[in-house]
Amino acid sequence: MKSLKANLWIIFLFLFSSIYCQKEVVDHSSWDQILILNVTDDGLVDYDGVTSIAVVFYTYFRSLQTISPKENWSREEKLAYWLNVYNATAMKMIIDEYPIKTINDIENPWKRKVFKSQNVRYSLDDIEHDILRKFGDPRIHFLLNCGSMSSPRLWNRAYTSANINESLEERTREFINDPQRNQINSSVVRISELFKWYEKDFTSQNVDVIDFINRYANVKISKNLRLTDRNYITYDWSLNKNNNKTPITSNN
Repeated sequence: MKSLKANLWIIFLFLFSSIYCQKEVVDHSSWDQILILNVTDDGLVDYDGVTSIAVVFYTYFRSLQTISPKENWSREEKLAYWLNVYNATAMKMIIDEYPIKTINDIENPWKRKVFKSQNVRYSLDDIEHDILRKFGDPRIHFLLNCGSMSSPRLWNRAYTSANINESLEERTREFINDPQRNQINSSVVRISELFKWYEKDFTSQNVDVIDFINRYANVKISKNLRLTDRNYITYDWSLNKNNNKTPITSNN
């Protein structure tokens, strides 16, 4: 069934890709279908499935490079574009080298200039730090996925101007309350290293990390708690492949 769907999408994309490239906006529908077909609700990826329809993926990736954000685009359009660019770039790097066990098997993955727009080449670091973080919204961190088990889960839909604001709220709440990525209860507080790496982003609105987490957490963290290294969970960089499952344990 998946093979049939893949073949139908290849035909569809060849018929209409030239039309998409002529538009003044990016059409994320093929990325949407790739994600629907190959990403579970838990954010685990069927990389074999993606590589089997690589022509569809690469056509979409090229379309992202054909049209760059314009001044008259809304904030939502720009944000959705760059979030999809980041996630698709990470996906491209992985399937280019697949099979691998982690994105860190790729030489210098964060600095590699993979994406090109308006004759400027961007790495994952460039997209995240020089573009997305400058939107001034710390919630973007929970929509970015670099193909690791500890990353915020890869949503199995594409981001669009229509769903981006709701997605920022939903993905943030989901990540903070996900017991695979954070443990917050009356006796234990162990949180993702994302909150340590990007502490400046989470404290940029006259709040601290605990304040930010408590906005979304089902169980609130005591304001008297002082976060130390023992409160952060070691990041699991193994590939978020659909046969992987790495629950949080007291050992990691």
